[in-house]
Amino acid sequence: MSGTILITGATSGFGQATAQRFVKEGWKVIGTGRRAERLEALSAELGSAFHGVAFDITDEEATKKALAGLPDGFRDIDILVNNAGLALGTAPAPQVPLKDWQTMVDTNITGLLNVTHHLLPTLIERKGIVINLSSVAAHYPYLGGNVYGGTKAFLRQFSLGLRSDLHGKGVRVTSIEPGMCETEFTLVRTGGNQEASDNLYKGVNPITADDIANTIHWVASQPKHININSLELMPVNQSFAGFQVYRES
Repeated sequence: MSGTILITGATSGFGQATAQRFVKEGWKVIGTGRRAERLEALSAELGSAFHGVAFDITDEEATKKALAGLPDGFRDIDILVNNAGLALGTAPAPQVPLKDWQTMVDTNITGLLNVTHHLLPTLIERKGIVINLSSVAAHYPYLGGNVYGGTKAFLRQFSLGLRSDLHGKGVRVTSIEPGMCETEFTLVRTGGNQEASDNLYKGVNPITADDIANTIHWVASQPKHININSLELMPVNQSFAGFQVYRES
């Protein structure tokens, strides 16, 4: 199986690894992101099978312009991977700047909707696949996960609702919900604190970007009569947090 796949947030982590995996499997890959220099480096690595487009998915007009301007040979998109997303900070809600909440909502929700809405006609025509990168944070609350977890819960529910709306059109929709993954994600979340990022994963043997790329490829490789509704995965050394208890003195 091969075709054309568009991956948002392809400049690092899951997105970059997924681009590399699908090119290896013979696919044409469109990678989007805001860092043009990283897309250029990925293009140099992957060759003519990769087309990078630098734009901000939170900007509706920029998204329309970028996707409408795709070159011949990259227009017939079979798979959309909504990977772009971020978490900012680990503090409890009262201590978080409102701007950080707004940035997470803009990127994790609004950006995803901009790209998905624009590509739906093509995906319906081609009986394609939409793969949304959610998180175990959509299910399990934790200290500091307030708005980030909420955005990922939206992604999961949006995936289910989109599948319901597209029922009968041959379009498959999947929500992938990873646990602890060691990528640039945590470095962004901690404001560039490499030590904090390293300590978080120490001794855990976390999921890697390649693991997620392999998972995405597996989902995309299923027979056309099978839809993976949602897929939750964690490293073996991660489990479920206990309920928080506040003890009065």
